[in-house]
Amino acid sequence: MPSEPLRPSGAAHSASHPDERLFIADLHLSPERERLTALFLEWLQARAAGSAALYILGDLFDAWVGDDDDTYHQVESALAAVAAAGTRCLFMHGNRDFLVGRRFARRTGCQRLRDPTRIDLGGEPVLLMHGDLLCTDDVAYQRFRQRVRNPLVQWLFRRQPLAKRRRIAAEYRQRSAAAMAEKTDAIMDVNADAVQRLMQAHGVRRLIHGHTHRPADHELRLDGAVAYRHVLADWSADGGEVLVAANGSLRREAVCPTQSPAAGDDLSAMPTLE
Repeated sequence: MPSEPLRPSGAAHSASHPDERLFIADLHLSPERERLTALFLEWLQARAAGSAALYILGDLFDAWVGDDDDTYHQVESALAAVAAAGTRCLFMHGNRDFLVGRRFARRTGCQRLRDPTRIDLGGEPVLLMHGDLLCTDDVAYQRFRQRVRNPLVQWLFRRQPLAKRRRIAAEYRQRSAAAMAEKTDAIMDVNADAVQRLMQAHGVRRLIHGHTHRPADHELRLDGAVAYRHVLADWSADGGEVLVAANGSLRREAVCPTQSPAAGDDLSAMPTLE
């Protein structure tokens, strides 16, 4: 492990970036969000291709009802092209696309990751998660999560006709939106004790996750030492954000449509992590 933590950098990326690892989450792609899908496809080709690795930490899709659904064939083809060009693509399930399976992985060239997964960044162990497991104050959601992640429940769901699965997913999204509207922000955010327990259990002082849609860089104390929690941003048709790790540094980089003059600019608001 290096003597100093990864630090944010304002350096702009170059056309070739074979040493960079990119982290994204919470795009929530859907057929209804065509501009967002176009933005992601453009970003994959122009920015992700040629990087060392692309980590997708959950909820790439707003709903995934089974690997036999061809709704996102353009996205799958684009991921396959990036993987074929040499970028290692890694996918972690989110709470919306936890049914992504082996056939998706074969078609796209993506390696599926367990949640959580520990990796090495510049000699430092770093924990990756989607983030919903950390929201332990939302007891109703955690019970629901445990139920739908049951292999038997998933097997029974996959046995339903595709049209029915799509209908069930649409109904779930409506119920989920209604339930979220009634919950407080505190309940839907991560629990500080849960964060510390997971980081201690995995022996890390740095955690990267999504899910909460509250991008920020948090400094905390862990066993008397400084630790860091980096929350990834959600995307919209107007833009998004990627966390870039390269050369012992971390930076947040804006993702903007090409018609925007700010396209490709690095975000300058990330606090120094020292």
